Amino acid sequence: MLKRSFLPLVNANTKTLILGSLPGDRSLEQNEYYAHPQNRFWKVIRHLYNNPDTTSYVDKVNLLLDNGIGLWDVCAEASRPGSMDLAIKDESPNPIIALLEANPGIKLVVFNGQKAYKLYAKYFEQKENIRYLCLPSTSPANAKTNLEQLVTHWRTIISD
Repeated sequence: MLKRSFLPLVNANTKTLILGSLPGDRSLEQNEYYAHPQNRFWKVIRHLYNNPDTTSYVDKVNLLLDNGIGLWDVCAEASRPGSMDLAIKDESPNPIIALLEANPGIKLVVFNGQKAYKLYAKYFEQKENIRYLCLPSTSPANAKTNLEQLVTHWRTIISD
């Protein structure tokens, strides 16, 4: 039940860091962020950048990085049966502040859902020179928000 996060996906051009909570089981099996086919993260990103043909994981990651967006998770590791955020317990955070300090170009931190936001707030204070934004989760568990609504909310990450 102990699950570990991936390494961060960032580069020297990263201006926005998207934080999830912890990879789900399908993501861990495939060693890919947001690998569950019902998670709408990659669909949202492809809509934002009008790039529907980006389907391989390498191309998806490059689409993010080429547009100044990085990915990571708040939890470095946690105990969790299954993939539901509500089941996360005994978590340890990733060294997010160190990552932000090592990448001073990051000026926006976006939380993919309330759980990521609440976990961040539990372990870290917000830095003055960074804007923070909590957006609706792309998880299939967030069934009340459809894809069109998600794209509308998430569009704010590219309007800066």
